[in-house]
Amino acid sequence: MQTLFSLTTNGQGLYEFTRNVSTWLAEEGAGDGLLTLLVRHTSCSLLIQENADPDVQVDLKAFFSRLVPPTTNPSMGYLIHTYEGPDDMPAHIKASVLPVSLSIPVANGEMLLGTWQGIYLFEHRDRPHQRQVAAHFLPDR
Repeated sequence: MQTLFSLTTNGQGLYEFTRNVSTWLAEEGAGDGLLTLLVRHTSCSLLIQENADPDVQVDLKAFFSRLVPPTTNPSMGYLIHTYEGPDDMPAHIKASVLPVSLSIPVANGEMLLGTWQGIYLFEHRDRPHQRQVAAHFLPDR
């Protein structure tokens, strides 16, 4: 079974959508199997990350913004892909070092995530976007 999740972002940051995925698995009557998620864009990523303390998301955003600043930063003067804005090429770099797909085991219709783990879309662009994440659940045979 497959579906697409549409997520609206409001600029750089982490957007949790664990509940959306859990609801879909329950509605579809998923049993045991493997869930695969793939973000259908080249300037954002997918993460499994802590969902208890929001400071984790703030710190991750700050770290990656410092690691790969916008092209207006003098340290990024070597980049040539700049016509889509100063945040675009840095977004592609971040997406190239962070996962764009996730595999999550499912038992009895529930993802086997840890107690404090959630599924996040990590938006790397400054302006709002409509993002799509493809989901595929493959039941055990």
